[in-house]
Amino acid sequence: MGNFTKWLGAGLGFTFGGPIGAAIGFAIGSFVDGFSEDEFKQEQIDYKKERRNNRNHSNTKSGDFEMSLLVLSSIVIKSDGRIDQRELDFVRTHFVNMYGKERANSAFKLFNGIIKKQISARQVCIQIREHMSHASRLQLLHFLFGIAKADEFVTENEVEEIRKISGYLYINQNDFESIKAMFYNSSDAAYKILEITKSATDEEVKKAYRRMAKKYHPDKVQDLGEEHVKGAKEKFQNIQSAYEKIKKERGL
Repeated sequence: MGNFTKWLGAGLGFTFGGPIGAAIGFAIGSFVDGFSEDEFKQEQIDYKKERRNNRNHSNTKSGDFEMSLLVLSSIVIKSDGRIDQRELDFVRTHFVNMYGKERANSAFKLFNGIIKKQISARQVCIQIREHMSHASRLQLLHFLFGIAKADEFVTENEVEEIRKISGYLYINQNDFESIKAMFYNSSDAAYKILEITKSATDEEVKKAYRRMAKKYHPDKVQDLGEEHVKGAKEKFQNIQSAYEKIKKERGL
């Protein structure tokens, strides 16, 4: 058990406490015999003492994003009243692609415990937004829409749950609709991705592209590690594709 908590502690910062830490403690207790949430809390106390002695730690680490993702994913997957295997497979595949098989397997052990616990999305999001950058929160939202789309049938409950999470994370409606449009085909999807309407002038289209390219540039999440830069590149490519589509339509 010691090695497992050391693995956690090595990659966690702000999530090693609060409602996210409580969910992690519950998850560990669900698959480790004789381990209680109180013991995990003691691990948290010991780890926080180490952090206070290390002035150079960053506020948000790669593991913070990882744990935030696991907790929010469990909330979205359960929002339609069932747990779909395709959604679970999406989470596992995404984690393998980002972190490698060994780390992903450890994370998924946690996930199987976290998904059994009732978690307050609002409390978790308050903890996240106090410590995580806006660019990282946008990345979380992007992944959650991917989960909702994984079973090829998006329910209104799933969309509304992600909308609530978006609000709790202080992500505005325009950003929410922009990321949502990256996953759902519609006649005006390219315009929604750039946060403009079809009535926008050619100059407004160009300005919107420059603004969105800056907002979603992969460098914004570079502090979280290369594994998260790869995910950010997907969003960035969606912005570029939307702009190219509009240019082609307008003959720009």
